[in-house]
Amino acid sequence: MTSLGEYVMPFHIETLSLISALQTALMALMLWAGTYGDAGRVRQSLRLRSAALLVEAAGWGSLAAHAYLSPAALLLGGNAFNLVAQGMSVVALRMLLGEALRGRLVIAVNVFGWLGVAWFGLVEPNYQARVLWGSLAIGINILLSVEALVGVTVRRSSRARAVLLAVFAMAAALLIWRNLQLWIGDSQLQGITIASNINFFYVMFSGLQPLFAGIGFLLLYNEILQQELRLLARIDPLTGVSNRLAINEATTLMLAHSARYRQPLGVLMLDADHFKSVNDRFGHNGGDKVLRSLVFSIRATLRDSDLIGRVGGEEFVVLSPGADLAGAMLLAERVRSTVEKTPLVIDGQSLALTVSVGVAVAAMNDRDGAALLQRADAALYEAKRAGRNRVKAAVAKSKEQALTEPLAVKPLS
Repeated sequence: MTSLGEYVMPFHIETLSLISALQTALMALMLWAGTYGDAGRVRQSLRLRSAALLVEAAGWGSLAAHAYLSPAALLLGGNAFNLVAQGMSVVALRMLLGEALRGRLVIAVNVFGWLGVAWFGLVEPNYQARVLWGSLAIGINILLSVEALVGVTVRRSSRARAVLLAVFAMAAALLIWRNLQLWIGDSQLQGITIASNINFFYVMFSGLQPLFAGIGFLLLYNEILQQELRLLARIDPLTGVSNRLAINEATTLMLAHSARYRQPLGVLMLDADHFKSVNDRFGHNGGDKVLRSLVFSIRATLRDSDLIGRVGGEEFVVLSPGADLAGAMLLAERVRSTVEKTPLVIDGQSLALTVSVGVAVAAMNDRDGAALLQRADAALYEAKRAGRNRVKAAVAKSKEQALTEPLAVKPLS
């Protein structure tokens, strides 16, 4: 029986390279079309990846036309196309993931890779060293891509992440296998165009990598867009804080955490006093400026673990994990006092703004987020009815009732 090492696979470098060039260019066009209607970082990353694929297609084209090129032109041009495409792909992926681009490092790696290939190709010809030098540059590009993928930007269960990691693992294995064959095998190859099993498998799988990587890139693009849409659906566009949907979800999650670890959860319901007069005086644009300034003042009093959201026109909620009644009341008074003491200037006119605050604290094992928010809202209503610019608390009548009954409203004394 003929062994794999003895049998040479049918190998036509021009055909394989031309197929790789065409499918790589087609994937570039697909990615470019995928940017339609997008803007910003996502669009830039996909277009950069598309450009990288076109550069890579040019490299495959030069290999397909090797019979018409001098050995030096093929060596310098083909490797330049390959390494430039590698570097552009790394930057595109890191840009899409929102990671540091590492542009200078990428440029340095690929420039030194190309110089090493040129040195061992033209100055001191050594095919094994030339392949090893180029493989090291490509390997560092792979590591920079994998580093970005294993970050926190993409979910660990991401299908796109799994596809791209598999592609990079295949590329790394291919590089290692090729170098092992050249350094410790029996092969005396001196060029990629020579018919051999090593060259056949290397060219074939290298040509498939852009296709699989492009699929992974499109999947990743889709996942990131979905993440951004979910985020936008939970952000108040005027103030940039969480909206009612996000607050409802966060309340449920924080209540579950509170019950599990037997920790309190404080809720503040805030409302800007006499806000209708603000709109009447400054118009809705001026009112929007006041709301943004109000959010800035409130945020200045909060901890990093506290969450603020806008749930109505001028009504806001603050969720304060770990805050018992005393802590929540202290926070509410700090917010009220800060807003009262912070002068506002709208369109050159001064404005004194105050807020009323209702406070509620989750009872042990309390899982009803809507009821908790309603108790805080009832306390806010009492603060409004008592004259505004004050804090009212909803507190349990007894320890036993805290487990089973809604909280009653009690004025701050």
